[in-house]
Amino acid sequence: MILLGYDGSDNAKEAIQHAGALFQGQPAAILVVWEEYGEIVARAPAGFGRAADDPDIKRMDDATAREAEQVAEAGAKLARDAGLDATPRTIPRSGAMAETVLNEADAVNADAIVLGSRGRGGIGSFLLGSVSNAVLQSADRPVMIVPSAAVARERAEKLRGKG
Repeated sequence: MILLGYDGSDNAKEAIQHAGALFQGQPAAILVVWEEYGEIVARAPAGFGRAADDPDIKRMDDATAREAEQVAEAGAKLARDAGLDATPRTIPRSGAMAETVLNEADAVNADAIVLGSRGRGGIGSFLLGSVSNAVLQSADRPVMIVPSAAVARERAEKLRGKG
């Protein structure tokens, strides 16, 4: 079982294409992690946003979960088209994003985790953090980080002294 993190971005789509090429026919879970509104409010400064016990929160979470399911199904379709035996999975975030991904890898007994790279580097990566880097540093199984084609080209140009 391959666990692929998916958010609909070009980087995530590129990761699916590479995983399909490398793991033809393998079962894959296409993971979309969504965030419950109450958790967002809980991390916000006091007085910001709605109260965590607002009755509309359930409705907002339901809508967010449905949107996540649509994104996961679109990712699973891409993965099936790329040659994987893919099923969509959605879960609410629980703790740090990397922790959520790693916990889901355990839940599905993933042999490997595949993630797209956002391509941030230097100060941006240091200040903003990186889910893929955090997963890579904490994983107990193989992790494949796939840059998008644009990021790969940019990095190759820098290596050749053109950037």
